[in-house]
Amino acid sequence: MSITERHERILNKLKNYGKVNVQDLSAEFEVSDVTIRKDLRILEDKGLLFRTHGGATLSNPYAVDRSIDEKENIKSEEKESIGRAAVDLIGENDSIIIGSGTTMVALARHLNPSKDLNVITSALNVSLELIKHQHVNIIQLGGQIRASSASVVGSYAEGFLQEIVCGILFLGVDGVDLDYGITTTNLLEARLNQRFIEAAQVTVVLADSSKFGKRGFGRICDLDEVQYLITDPDIPDKSVRELEERGIKVIIAE
Repeated sequence: MSITERHERILNKLKNYGKVNVQDLSAEFEVSDVTIRKDLRILEDKGLLFRTHGGATLSNPYAVDRSIDEKENIKSEEKESIGRAAVDLIGENDSIIIGSGTTMVALARHLNPSKDLNVITSALNVSLELIKHQHVNIIQLGGQIRASSASVVGSYAEGFLQEIVCGILFLGVDGVDLDYGITTTNLLEARLNQRFIEAAQVTVVLADSSKFGKRGFGRICDLDEVQYLITDPDIPDKSVRELEERGIKVIIAE
């Protein structure tokens, strides 16, 4: 079978099924996995498909920057469960960082410590939620405000983080991809999140299942820099297994 014929058959399978798997194609065409991955890379470069972890799809995996109102309506109940589960990881008299995103606001709603807790955050809506709680000491980062996330970015916030060390970082993201890692839609936000990771001893990603297989424009980190990931029951079992094989503790929020 020629390369052209193989490419045609791959595209026909995508048209019929919406996605293809590297191992299945390798077995069917009697070629190596490496050959199939090269085929998929060539076809992606031509704009005919999108590569995914272990295969390819016709669906665009790239996350778009949505407004806060839109984000709040996506898996809202699941975000509340994720936020509630995240609180269990926080110890007494701790210092934590909370990133931006609607799931971070859900975390803030469920955070009601009985003893003092220091919280550093870039998100204005998180601070407004936390200010209702008596024992939370809020440090609001300053900088350029992003309207789509109600959070700050920029060198001022990054510079402040060079002076601190925190216990836990709770990170909201736009994409979790087993090949591309953790991403967001904005480069400046990705850079600030990288500084968050450097300042924290433990990184916890809060991501509902709609974020899996998605890629944002700004890459935050590889998966090996994440210790915990909290998500909802709709995450594929295969993704859970692969994340745990990489040493990440996956928590399913019911």
